[in-house]
Amino acid sequence: MTNDQLQLDVAAELFWDPKVGSAAIAVSADGGIVTLRGAVGSLREKREAKKAAERVCGVTAVNDELRVQILDRDRREDTELRGDVLHALILDGVIPTTVDARVAGGFVTLTGTASWQYQRDEAKFIVANVPGVFGIEDRIKLITSPDGRDIKNDISGAFTRSARLDADGLSVSAAPGSVTLSGVVRSWAEHDEAIAAAWGAPGVTEVHDHIKVEY
Repeated sequence: MTNDQLQLDVAAELFWDPKVGSAAIAVSADGGIVTLRGAVGSLREKREAKKAAERVCGVTAVNDELRVQILDRDRREDTELRGDVLHALILDGVIPTTVDARVAGGFVTLTGTASWQYQRDEAKFIVANVPGVFGIEDRIKLITSPDGRDIKNDISGAFTRSARLDADGLSVSAAPGSVTLSGVVRSWAEHDEAIAAAWGAPGVTEVHDHIKVEY
């Protein structure tokens, strides 16, 4: 696929996605690497634009250089914004009460502890939806205890069971609390499936991603 065709395909996918306002997004492509530039109206929209680009066949990496341009009606003082963020976190039953947030200049720093990666992901997803948030830094620590099982075999088994993942191109290595994934997959959907499976293993507090996307 040529760079021009990939650029057109990504631009078409951004236009197709109703969650993304693509009018102010510029797309460039170079050997499978796509760069997004321009402005979007929210942090959620910035994340959705990157996901949309990753869905396109031929994309091996996405450089997200989009900036969040908050509308005047959505701007908040830091104290007010922190209140909105904490309220959103409290209303979500998935996020533990041990998660806290600090706000400075519209940027939210998530702190505290959680037991699972999906709880950290949920916290970032919820905060990205709060109007007025420019960016998020995740400093939530995972506190979980290994249950004595073989993490490597458990993750390899999860790969094999998945209907959305070709496990033949992946390898897993594990140390206490830490997992390293390597190999090649055919799409970002497969990549994300593999990462999610690794985070689902009890006792995992770190996942090192060395997976390559190749078409």
